[in-house]
Amino acid sequence: MKHTAIIQNLLVFLNHSPSAWQAVSLSCNHLVELGFEILSEKEKWAIQPGRGYIVTRNGSSLCAFITPKKIPRSMRLIGSHTDSPSLKLKPIPEIRKQGALLLGVEVYGSPLLHSWLNRDLGIAGRVFITDRNDVLHEHIVCLDQYPVIIPQLAIHLDREVNEKGLQLNKQEHLYALAAIDSSLENDSFLETILREKIHFKNLVSHDLFLFPLENARLLGYDHSLIAGYRIDSLASIHAAIYALSQSLEPFDNELKMIICWDHEEIGSHTYQGASSPFFNQIVERIVSSYEGTREDYFCLLNRSLCMSVDLAHAVHPNYPEKHDANHQPLLGQGIVLKHNAQQRYATSAYSSLPVHRISSQKKIPIQHFVSRNDIPCGTTIGPIQSTKTGIPTVDLGCAQLSMHSCREIIACRDHVYLCDFLENFLQNDELFSSSWN
Repeated sequence: MKHTAIIQNLLVFLNHSPSAWQAVSLSCNHLVELGFEILSEKEKWAIQPGRGYIVTRNGSSLCAFITPKKIPRSMRLIGSHTDSPSLKLKPIPEIRKQGALLLGVEVYGSPLLHSWLNRDLGIAGRVFITDRNDVLHEHIVCLDQYPVIIPQLAIHLDREVNEKGLQLNKQEHLYALAAIDSSLENDSFLETILREKIHFKNLVSHDLFLFPLENARLLGYDHSLIAGYRIDSLASIHAAIYALSQSLEPFDNELKMIICWDHEEIGSHTYQGASSPFFNQIVERIVSSYEGTREDYFCLLNRSLCMSVDLAHAVHPNYPEKHDANHQPLLGQGIVLKHNAQQRYATSAYSSLPVHRISSQKKIPIQHFVSRNDIPCGTTIGPIQSTKTGIPTVDLGCAQLSMHSCREIIACRDHVYLCDFLENFLQNDELFSSSWN
């Protein structure tokens, strides 16, 4: 029953988080229900020992932590990211040509572009508007009542598409069809559908993304698979939130923390990304609240460990040659420990010691992934945050097919393994300490 509840809750989270802002908002609401208090970075903090707190930045990055009873000596950190590859509306998105009203988009990250074609698409994110008194307001929105679509060129006009593959010009071929031009005359499509959700005088600015309207769902025999949008890396966030919610009892002198940054898919070099001082500033303020010194702060970082949780490449049964012969993670066979000699993943023999310890003691299966030497390796927030903080880090996560597609796939069993693993990481004092500090 516990495992069924985890998967059902993941499906709800996937279906209600079309953008980073919805994902952070849902996570915050859940943690507040558990007694966590929201802190503002712009105000002074009055942190108490043994309490849970939440900090957000830009509404799209989230940090939640449980303070220890005494000054923190070390920290257990789980890191992930809130964004996914997608298509973002341009600041002035609407264009009219050939009798159609179209929406112009920018490519965000590295999506599998062909997966966005011929799908019913909604629009989600945040908008800033003014009311009739010219007061500025922010709203998180999900506009799904009037779907748009990016139609593919017919095979009759692209005769070699099946032999030579689809060729898309990112500027010319990704406009989303929103309406027949005459149906709105000179009115703005975006403002018109927004006014059905919120009342406003002027639309000032927006961060809006297209998203597929098809819900996440269970697939396969015995419903052993999950398919959906933004599994990378909403599944990791869900597992981290689950682990923290199951580990509410504070330690004596260990800080429990999860942090989920925005903008991983575009390099993390933003003020709410993993390259920002968001994490370091929070930790320093926590130490300061215990009247700790800079020396205490640096000691804390060097006694800590980070689990960087993101998705990993499952071996594709139609393309097994794309994986190294000895490193072929299978769906449903356990979480994946990711390695790279160039440190595109942060895992080392040393930092992975607690992973092996927890895996052995709790019978949680571990698989290993390393790229072929002739296929460049991806990366995660792991190396970035490890470089910025000096915290030893491990990169791991669930095996996945169709990564960066509109419709990604994982095994239910792997997600449950990940939730169990992270819960043990945050909860079990003996397993962590006996192999680390």
